[in-house]
Amino acid sequence: MWHRQRKNKKMDRVNNYTVIDLEMTGLHPKSDKVIEIGAIKVKNGKIVDTYAMMVNPMMVIPQRITELTGITNEDVSRGEDMDVAMAGLLRFIDGEELVGQNITFDYSFIKQWAINKRIPLEVKAYDTLKLARQLLPVEQPKNLEALCEYFGINRENAHRALDDAEETRQIFEKLVDLEIEKNDEKLLEPRLLQYKAKRQTPATAHQKERLREYREAHNITDPINWETLTRNEASRLYDNYRKNE
Repeated sequence: MWHRQRKNKKMDRVNNYTVIDLEMTGLHPKSDKVIEIGAIKVKNGKIVDTYAMMVNPMMVIPQRITELTGITNEDVSRGEDMDVAMAGLLRFIDGEELVGQNITFDYSFIKQWAINKRIPLEVKAYDTLKLARQLLPVEQPKNLEALCEYFGINRENAHRALDDAEETRQIFEKLVDLEIEKNDEKLLEPRLLQYKAKRQTPATAHQKERLREYREAHNITDPINWETLTRNEASRLYDNYRKNE
């Protein structure tokens, strides 16, 4: 009886969470940008709300990212402003514990944005990648596609944020069931996410002027968000332009 009560209490704790998945222009939170957000809110074990949004990164999407996700520059040109989209995501999360596949990676982009905006952010989360490493055979691959195959979960629209979030939600439920069978309480303790980052300072007036002059002289029209442009981004853009001369 005591074991059953303990299991039920544990299940209550993991019946309320928000699953997130982001698609980005690359791997680096300091220089790359979010292009799509998908999030699913679960209450008492049931989906109660979703948050899905295409985001305009104000930069050109690398061809390899378009090939991976199917998201084009035309798609994101109609997307939401980055600040609006990310602020909306934080409101949607609303302090809930998160679930994600390799969630520290997605969190690093959210955290970098929050730091740049001077918004305090601390989140606890369950990582399906780490749980899978602890609960599944060593030889079993642990990426999202392999986990979907392992658990018999239909994989649709790979590398699209809301679809990946839904698949992650189903994987998490399967892993919770495995954990309860093992009766190891430590595995389902949410962990405080850690990502060390510094606030990125805005580009100087001189950097912006130099960029504008160069772009006009060479008829460069790729999008730039001048209001949020950082010093590092401005330097990198200018260097990239010069490399392509």
